[in-house]
Amino acid sequence: MALDIKICGLKTDGAMAAALAGGASHVGFIFFAKSPRYVEPAEAGRLREAARGKAMAVAVTVDASDAFLDDIVAKMQPDMLQLHGAETPERVAELKARYGLPVMKALPLADTADLDRIKPFIGISDRFLFDAKPPKGSELPGGNGVAFDWRILAGLDGGGDYMLSGGLNAANIGDALRLANPPGIDISSGVESAPGVKDPVLIEQFFRAVRAARDDRAA
Repeated sequence: MALDIKICGLKTDGAMAAALAGGASHVGFIFFAKSPRYVEPAEAGRLREAARGKAMAVAVTVDASDAFLDDIVAKMQPDMLQLHGAETPERVAELKARYGLPVMKALPLADTADLDRIKPFIGISDRFLFDAKPPKGSELPGGNGVAFDWRILAGLDGGGDYMLSGGLNAANIGDALRLANPPGIDISSGVESAPGVKDPVLIEQFFRAVRAARDDRAA
């Protein structure tokens, strides 16, 4: 099974180059002002040019207004929208129709009961991103560097198309792939030297760890 890999929160040419060199299938840009990974739509549009024909460029928003989304879509020209706020199934459907783009809905998980939150979005969201719930006091819905119990994903009815996110890094990606066997993974803080600062060396190490883990499972 092919494994999609998304490097999220990119802001520099060097980080983008490292993500593409490693074989990222998706590259993400954060449009949430409180995040240290925030990037202006025009700058994201410049950076995403390197990914054309190589990786899907994802615009990550949090309860964004139509006006802000219009600006993002016009200046960045994303291949996909990621909704990381409290967006409803109706909002997901509305934005899919408005922009003609696939939508990935992020949902925070902590235990098996949270899997019920997925049901209203089935058939509407093109893909899910399962992240850990933010720590108490955090203003960020994602990118907090915390993980959830990946074993709960075994309770998914039919598996579903999703990306696993939350606290992933080179040291634990082998366990994540073994326990959850996700169709896709998403990493942000796990390849940073400081909040919002992507480290090309850590990105390279992460891809190397993913390859090693997959080789071990294939052996």
